Amino acid sequence: MLLDVEETIHLTDLSFINVCNKKYGINRGVFNTIDAWFYKQGIHNIIERRNGILSFLEFIKGNSKLENNRCKFGQGGLIIKLEEYYFQRIESPVSKMASNL
Repeated sequence: MLLDVEETIHLTDLSFINVCNKKYGINRGVFNTIDAWFYKQGIHNIIERRNGILSFLEFIKGNSKLENNRCKFGQGGLIIKLEEYYFQRIESPVSKMASNL
């Protein structure tokens, strides 16, 4: 049974982690690292954080090779991918305009 994003983000913690595992192939340790990283970026609201997590996992799924339908990150690779994903999305319009000059 496939859930839509709105249903998924409102699941209990364990159910949400299980959905992420089944759909994106991440284990609980990787999930906890991603969740903690978003929290450290100031995203304290759980709904916003879960939306960010799902968006990041879709980004990874679309831009990475999956081994046996599982997300694989080398040593330090997860943080690099999180930074790549997150910081390109929060780039301000002013810095975008400046980079186009």
